[in-house]
Amino acid sequence: MASQKLGLHQSLSQKLSPQQIQFIKLLQIPTTELSSRVEEELEINPALEEGREDPAQDQNDNPEQDEKPFDDPSEVAEGEGIDDKINIEDYLRDSDQAGYKLQGDGPSADEDDREIPVVSGTTINDLLIQQLSFLPLSEKRLAIGMQLIGSIDNDGYIRRDLFSIANDLAFSQNIETTEEELEDILDMIQQFDPPGIAARNLQECLILQLDRKRGNYEVASIAIQIVEDHFEDFTKKHYEKIEKKLGVEDHVLMKEAISMITHLNPKPGEVSDGGGSGSQFITPDFILVNNSGKLELSLNGQNAPELKVNRTYRNMLEHLAKTTNRTRQEKEALGFIKQKLDSAQWFIDAIRQRQQTLLKTMNAIVGFQYDYFLEGDESKLKPMILKDVASTIEMDISTVSRVTNSKFVQTDFGTFPLKYFFSEGIASTTDGEDHSSREVKSILKEIIDREDKEKPLSDEKLEEMLIARGYQIARRTVAKYREQLNIPVARLRKEI
Repeated sequence: MASQKLGLHQSLSQKLSPQQIQFIKLLQIPTTELSSRVEEELEINPALEEGREDPAQDQNDNPEQDEKPFDDPSEVAEGEGIDDKINIEDYLRDSDQAGYKLQGDGPSADEDDREIPVVSGTTINDLLIQQLSFLPLSEKRLAIGMQLIGSIDNDGYIRRDLFSIANDLAFSQNIETTEEELEDILDMIQQFDPPGIAARNLQECLILQLDRKRGNYEVASIAIQIVEDHFEDFTKKHYEKIEKKLGVEDHVLMKEAISMITHLNPKPGEVSDGGGSGSQFITPDFILVNNSGKLELSLNGQNAPELKVNRTYRNMLEHLAKTTNRTRQEKEALGFIKQKLDSAQWFIDAIRQRQQTLLKTMNAIVGFQYDYFLEGDESKLKPMILKDVASTIEMDISTVSRVTNSKFVQTDFGTFPLKYFFSEGIASTTDGEDHSSREVKSILKEIIDREDKEKPLSDEKLEEMLIARGYQIARRTVAKYREQLNIPVARLRKEI
């Protein structure tokens, strides 16, 4: 029988404090979500309230309210780290704590990206329901129509089969219906705007849109024949084969029909005059302005109200702290008030540190891509990875990753996600300098846009043309960049 030995093993491990966890969560959310998070905290913590603690402290407490010239990044306070414990004295003076450095690696390829926030307003469902209400339907058929509209995906398609939708109606609303009745009401909804809505597949979506183009009857008729009877050949761009099968002798007419199809909308749910469910409106986290050649960076602080600790709670804490021979109720009250004050101050510190970290990181990005931000010329984007920024601001890669994830900057030439400015570098054979992969992609797209569409360029030819311009690049890299740009192979780019 084997003997067992008992022993002691000592090890060290790091555990995040509650306020550090709070800071991490606040750091990664975009500006549009910050206001909701602040409102939530205000609701659950009576010791936290909106307003300034002291007008004299406003400049230190709210750095995001003042414009920050890029060439003076030292104005962003670095801080000393969020402490694990806050005692009563912390509430009687301004606290300038900040700077917990996160540990970890950079983002992985499958890192979760938050959805871009969408402003509230009329959705595509609202518009469809409004159109449904104009139809003279019975209460039952109106309910069926509502169920069908509710089954439409964000891109405008109904992907659930009608049998399943009929079962949903039976179980959830006790409405008995048939697939035939569902088909009848679906036909009505498919006549709504936007054209192509409520289709069950791409082929049906295109046909629904072509049916409304009877003004150009001859071209539309050929286009409908192509989609209905030769859809597979069309998706493979076998246009000459389609032309022979249809017996169309007018080459120009055939070309117009193909053009009509390719200009249809494959995702009708993402377009509507009233702001469809897929319409995305971005609220920038940063605002960068070129003021006569001087870049000025500021935080969009519209969703981060000024916060302070409730004075009544502080006074209550002071009073109970001075009381001797406390009763049980007073001890419980003291503990409750202390916990709420701790939570309030932690939250204020985390918000402050979030703003400082965001500014510090963005200042570093602007420093790397200064020439680009002056003119907006994509060819001037330099190779830059998370590690470059992390080394500059002396923070961990994971911190930079959280700051750049789902954050946007508004410039004089557009609003961009921060990740847009990051790219690997490739070496150039002519000048020996590094060029960003984004620069090469821009050149590649330019070449393809100018190619003869009747004789599109192969990846090998694209490789030769890029090398001729001084970029040392392999054919497989050309193929990878082309795929990342969502550009198909030469055969599928061919037009007649």
